[in-house]
Amino acid sequence: MFDSTHVYQRQRDSFLLRTVIAAVCVLVGFAALGIRFWILQVDRHEGLAARADSNRIGVAPIPPRRGEIMDRNGEVLARNFLSYTLEVVPARSGNMNEMLDALTPIVYVSPAEQRRFKRRVTEGSRYANVVLRNNLNPTEASWFAAHAFQFPGVELRARWVREYPQGKSAAHVVGYIGRIAESDAQQLDDQGLTGNYRGSDFIGKKGIEKTYETQLHGTTGVQEYEVTAGGRPMRTLKRIDPTSGKNLILSLDMRLQRIAEDAFKDHRGALVAIEPATGDILAFVSQPSYDPNLFIDGIDQESWRQLNESLDHPLINRPVYGTYPIGSTYKPFVALAALELNKRSATDVIADPGYYEFAGQKFHNAGGMVFGSIDMYRALVVSSDTYFYSLGPEIGVDNLHDFMKPFGFGQLTGVDIEGEKRGILPSSEWKRAALKQKWYAGESVSIAVGQGYNSFTLMQLAQATAVLANDGVYIKPHLVKALENVRTSERTLTVSEPSYRIPLKKENVQVIKRALADVTTLGTARQAFAGSKYQAAGKTGTAQVYSLKGGKYRADVNERLRDHSLFMSYAPAADPKIAVAVIVENAGWGGSVAAPIARQIFDAWLLGDKEARASNSSLPQAHTPAGVTTQ
Repeated sequence: MFDSTHVYQRQRDSFLLRTVIAAVCVLVGFAALGIRFWILQVDRHEGLAARADSNRIGVAPIPPRRGEIMDRNGEVLARNFLSYTLEVVPARSGNMNEMLDALTPIVYVSPAEQRRFKRRVTEGSRYANVVLRNNLNPTEASWFAAHAFQFPGVELRARWVREYPQGKSAAHVVGYIGRIAESDAQQLDDQGLTGNYRGSDFIGKKGIEKTYETQLHGTTGVQEYEVTAGGRPMRTLKRIDPTSGKNLILSLDMRLQRIAEDAFKDHRGALVAIEPATGDILAFVSQPSYDPNLFIDGIDQESWRQLNESLDHPLINRPVYGTYPIGSTYKPFVALAALELNKRSATDVIADPGYYEFAGQKFHNAGGMVFGSIDMYRALVVSSDTYFYSLGPEIGVDNLHDFMKPFGFGQLTGVDIEGEKRGILPSSEWKRAALKQKWYAGESVSIAVGQGYNSFTLMQLAQATAVLANDGVYIKPHLVKALENVRTSERTLTVSEPSYRIPLKKENVQVIKRALADVTTLGTARQAFAGSKYQAAGKTGTAQVYSLKGGKYRADVNERLRDHSLFMSYAPAADPKIAVAVIVENAGWGGSVAAPIARQIFDAWLLGDKEARASNSSLPQAHTPAGVTTQ
């Protein structure tokens, strides 16, 4: 018999089981959903909110305005102007050739600019902005803006562009900026400065632009803005303004700088003028020069070839990078060493038969001159080589090295420009380390007249001259006099006090200074300073470029093998306001070429413009005075 009650019970139990299972599943589902909501809303809230904001908020760096560079009188050497540029994000711009073909009728892009752009695309990231065209005029900028929708990935931007209004004048001082290369980016990363260069394309490459890069660059700002799903900016949410770089106030006087550069005419060489009391560099000349504007957006191949392959090497910063034997301009310091080290008194007289003999070898005076009985004063005035040849072995190379070192010879002077070379101040230890040889006494003969292993920069000679003029007080030479805050105009001096004082006996210094003063009135520089309205002091020098090996010097040798012309000096002699060192490469006698250039600098600095012009126009042609050599 069919038991309906039993069947009903089974159906009810099955329904209740399914109901319980369904309820458990629903509860588990809601529990899982609740847990998920808790994870999303509580546990991961900050991270997800940030991700949402990153989709909604765009962040753009705001590069700072680079500081300007001015001379001591406010004349601008480096400045900025606002310019429009076309920049491309390669990953968003599609086919490059098609984009360029469509763009050129709207904004002309020259074939050279297209080649440079394509090269930069291959060198950088496809997601980084690459400059296609610089310096658009307002008409070109507005014309592109009207057609911008046709060119995805191409943006019109306003940026600060660097300009060097002085051109070649003081180019080696100012230097230039250039695009941030891979090596620059790596260096910034090593220094932890990458973040501060977001949005910046340029960095200092040479000169003051490089040395003071941190101060000139400033601090990058940032702007946050809301964007649509398509990435189009809607409104600004937050902005932190950039901080402009500091202005640099140079110690240079551009009027004096131009006079010094013009004085070289077509000669190669270098000149440094320093104010002894402050260490301010008043003029800094490296001839020939170049135009730094060529390098801002990348120099073209032809201009680079001309500069790089020129036999005159215009890119070399001669005052700090070129090293030379300095000839007889070294003699005042050698004489002072002899006095300070008690090796010879100022009144000691020696015989000068026209040569000095040591170990069977004769070392002759320049020009075959014979001076007879001679003391230290006259030896400096007439530039007797024999007198100083004999001092070399008496003083000794190591004593001479130790005495010259505090003056800055063979040392980094600390001048605030990149690329300074140390040069060579020889010693027995130096020769043993560098050449694996011992020092021979005979080698001390030539170093006492500024030849031999001596190899110094003109910056070192100028600084040593300033230290001598300043009675042994060493003030670090500097090209930047002060840093100026753009907002407050507050200026901070870079050098405010002496580095140290060389302990020199006043009477010894006066012996040397009296002789140097008479060099310009009675000695080897008297023709160059004839008719001067002030008393200058100095020493001429002529340095051999190559060894004569016992032969006689001939003026008809290859021009680039001729002797260098040098002059070290300061004025006025009684109260020095300016010290000058000058070298004219392959120009011959120091008194004939280098000294007249120094005279022009002194006239310009110490006299008014009108008096200086009159003085220079009446300056007689230089020739060798009777009875003296023009070393």
